[in-house]
Amino acid sequence: MISRRYLRIKVMQALYARQANPSEEIVLGEKNLDKSIAQCQTLSYCFFSILPEIKRYLENKFEDRKGKIFPTQEDLNPNTRFIDNQVIIQMENSSEFNREWSRLPIDWSQHKELIISLFAQIEAMPEYQAYMAAETTNYKTDKQLVLDIFEKVFAPSEILQWFFEEQSAHWLDDYNDALLQVYQGVVFWKAGTEDVKAAPLFKDKEEDTFFYKKLYRKTIEHDQECQELIEDKLKNWESDRIIATDMILMKMAVCEMMEFPSIPVKVTINEYIEIAKVYGSEKSGTFINGIVDRIAQELRETGRLNKQGRGLLNESLNITER
Repeated sequence: MISRRYLRIKVMQALYARQANPSEEIVLGEKNLDKSIAQCQTLSYCFFSILPEIKRYLENKFEDRKGKIFPTQEDLNPNTRFIDNQVIIQMENSSEFNREWSRLPIDWSQHKELIISLFAQIEAMPEYQAYMAAETTNYKTDKQLVLDIFEKVFAPSEILQWFFEEQSAHWLDDYNDALLQVYQGVVFWKAGTEDVKAAPLFKDKEEDTFFYKKLYRKTIEHDQECQELIEDKLKNWESDRIIATDMILMKMAVCEMMEFPSIPVKVTINEYIEIAKVYGSEKSGTFINGIVDRIAQELRETGRLNKQGRGLLNESLNITER
């Protein structure tokens, strides 16, 4: 399931894109935001499709070897443990996955070199070698190998990240979230389940959709108010000298503090600091922390910080969101 941080990042990107067309209808921007977030699920189906494709590649390779003029004993009796992996077979037989794979913009038959390269990386894993050499395997060991491949081959694979970025400009940003979505889904699969499914994209779709759409809309509607609050706290800085992402993140943070009474101020500030560390400059996190913290104090003193329920939790606690 995707996190609130992921949703905040998507809103930030949508607001950044909107700067090129500030007159765009908010409803249209929300629809584009919906599509952008749905791309994470699409990418997760791409990840799910890779291991069955590698399985097919090996099956064809084994058949070709058996057809040699002078096949060796290994050619005639290859180790089929990987292609017999129960978890990969579950992926291959999933009606949900097959339906979604038919809609993907990727035809793996056109990218055979990538499949071969990924299998070479898998084959070099000590975990793979131990799995193939083990006396026996079961569903638990099959699943562990698949999870190890996700973690130790797919996650750090620069060639796979490059490939997906070539398919969609947003997929590089979605890469880790989509792969985590896949990993979390497989963790809960059980032996004997005939028709496995992907984990849901949202923990609570209605609540999460309300969150990101409201954050997007309210940040636009309160743009001038947030701008003035921020400019009032800038010492020896002109607002036009601030990088665009920092300004957007600060406006989002201020809007979130005012418009989401159930989210503690500490959570909001921490979330935007962490996002700024990735999407801003080296000093963005510290800069945003200082400005937004002072604005939070002003909002509190002027009675514009109306927190309720969980939003009232002691701000000295180290509170994080899912």
